[in-house]
Amino acid sequence: MDLQTLTYVIVGLTFSLYIGIAFWARAGSTKEFYVAGGDINPIHNGMATAADWMSAASFISMAGLIAFMGYGGSVFLMGWTGGYVILALLVAPYLRKYGKFTVPEFIGDRYYSHAARAVAVLCLIICSVTYVIGQMKGVGVAFSRFLQVDYDTGLYVGMIIVLFYAVLGGMKGITYTQIAQYCVLIMAYTIPAIFISLQLTGNPIPQLGLGSTLVGSDVYLLDRLDQVVTDLGFREYTTDVRLSGLNMFAFTLSLMIGTAGLPHVIIRFFTVSSVQGARSSAGWALVFIAILYTTAPAVAGMARLNFIQTLEPEPGQYLRIDERPQWFRNWEKTGLLGFEDKNNDGRIQYSADAERNEMTTFDQDIMVLANPEIAGLPNWVIALVAAGGLAAALSTAAGLLLAISSAISHDLLKGIFTPGITEKQELLASRVTMALAVLGAGYLGLHPPGFAAGTVALAFGLAASSIFPALMMGIFSKSVTREGAVAGMICGIGVTLFYVFQHKGIMFIPGTDFLGDTAANWFLGIEPNAFGVVGALVNFIVALAVSRVSAPPPLHVQELVESIRIPSGATIHYEDKT
Repeated sequence: MDLQTLTYVIVGLTFSLYIGIAFWARAGSTKEFYVAGGDINPIHNGMATAADWMSAASFISMAGLIAFMGYGGSVFLMGWTGGYVILALLVAPYLRKYGKFTVPEFIGDRYYSHAARAVAVLCLIICSVTYVIGQMKGVGVAFSRFLQVDYDTGLYVGMIIVLFYAVLGGMKGITYTQIAQYCVLIMAYTIPAIFISLQLTGNPIPQLGLGSTLVGSDVYLLDRLDQVVTDLGFREYTTDVRLSGLNMFAFTLSLMIGTAGLPHVIIRFFTVSSVQGARSSAGWALVFIAILYTTAPAVAGMARLNFIQTLEPEPGQYLRIDERPQWFRNWEKTGLLGFEDKNNDGRIQYSADAERNEMTTFDQDIMVLANPEIAGLPNWVIALVAAGGLAAALSTAAGLLLAISSAISHDLLKGIFTPGITEKQELLASRVTMALAVLGAGYLGLHPPGFAAGTVALAFGLAASSIFPALMMGIFSKSVTREGAVAGMICGIGVTLFYVFQHKGIMFIPGTDFLGDTAANWFLGIEPNAFGVVGALVNFIVALAVSRVSAPPPLHVQELVESIRIPSGATIHYEDKT
C-alpha cells in the first residue's frame, strides 16, 4: 500500500476511535462535563494527563528545537518535566482536597472575592489562548504534509474533530479520548526512534543509542554530530548554551513553575476521587511523560545528523538539486522547506553563513515528522507518525478549550453574573462556549501572530507570572489578602506582557512580527519567553506588600487554608486578627 493511502487509513482509524469514544462517554451533567464525574482511575488519569500535557509542542516542536539548539534545548526537558514534580508535591493534592471544579473557583473562594475570581479567569484565558495557537499550528503542519491538503483545510478538519468530541463529551469524553491519544502518540514517537537508533548505532534503546558509537565505527554519535555542525560553521551541539547561563536558568524555572500553574493541567486532578488519587495521578503522569521526554534528545540528535548527512553526503560535497530525495520534494510542497541556488552550481549548500546558506526556508517543526522519511523507514511507520502528531495537537487543544469554556461558563456566568441558572442551562452554556472557543482557536490558527512558534513557551511564562503565585500563596499562607492577590496577579502578568510586547511585538494581533530587538536590550539578558520567572517574582512581592497594609483575611478563609493543608483529624489552629 502506498504512503498516501496508508496515511489516510491509519489517521482515519484513529479519528474514528476518538469520535466513537466521545459518543460513548458523552457528558450528561455539569460534573461529568467539568471533571468527568470525579471518579477516574489514577492510572487512566495519569495517561490522559500525559496526553493533555504532551502537546504539538512536545511531539512536533520540542525535538526540532533541541536538534538546532543542542545543549541549550535542555531547558525544555528540565523545565517541563521538573514542573511536574512541583505540581505533584505542591499543587495537585491540595486543590483536590479543596474539591471543586476549576482553578478560578479556588482563587475566588480563597481570596473571598469575585474580583479575584474574575482576574484569575482573565489570566487563564490569556495563558490558554496563547498556548492553543501552537496546537493549531501543529494540526496545520501535520495535515499539510501527510494528507496533502493546504494548511487552512487541515485546520478546518482539526476544528471539526475537536468540536465534536469536546463539545459532546466535555471532560468525560476528553479524558477517555486522551487515553487513546496517548497510546497513539507514544507509539508514534518511540517506534521510529527505535528504528533509527538501530540504524545508526545498533542499539534498540534510543536513550542509550544517543551515547553509543556509530555502526561500524569507534566514533561516538555525539562526537560525529559535533564535528559535522562545526564544519558547517554552527556552534558545537553538546556545549551550545541558550544565550547565557542566567537565561537558561530563568527559562528552565519559568517553564517549571508555569507547568504548575497551567489550568488545563491542574483541572485534571479534580477528576479523581481522592487526594491520594491526585498524588498517584501526578506520579503516573510523570512516568508516562518521561517515556517521551527521555526519548526526545535521541530523536533530536539523530534527526539533525541524518538531515545534515542528506544535504552533505561527503565533506564539502553538497546535495545536487536534481538528486534531492522524495521526502525533500514532499516537504517543499508544504512551503515549510525551500532552497535557492544562489551560486547556480546545481547544488544545495547548507551553512551557518547566511549569505552562503541556500536552505532559505526550513521550519524546525518538520524535523520529527520528516525524520522517518529521511531515515528511509517503512511507510507504516511514517503514517503512524502522522497520526501521533495529530493526536498530540488535538489532545492538548481539547484540554485547553475545555479550560477556557469552564472558566467562562462556570466561573463567570454561574459563579458571578447569573448564579441562579439550572444545571441544564449551565451545561448548555458550557457547550455553546466551547463551540465559540473552538471557532476562536481556529481563527488564531488561520491568522497566527508573527511569532506563533514561540507562543507555547510564552504561555508557560504567563501562567508562571499570574496563576502559580496566587495558588502558592493561597495554599501556604493565611495572611495574603484579596487585595494583595488581585494586585499581584495584575502586576505579574502585566509586567510579563509588557516585556513581551516591548521586545516581540503585540502577540494577539494577526500578522504582527518581531520588532527586531536584540539580546543587548533585554533585562539581564533574559529573553521574553523566559521572563515569566521575573513576572512571578513581581507577583509575589506585590501581593505580600499589599497584604501587609490590607485588612487580614476573615476567619472562615483562614479555616479554609488550614483545612486544605492539614490532614483530616489533625488539630487546627487559627488566629482571628480582625
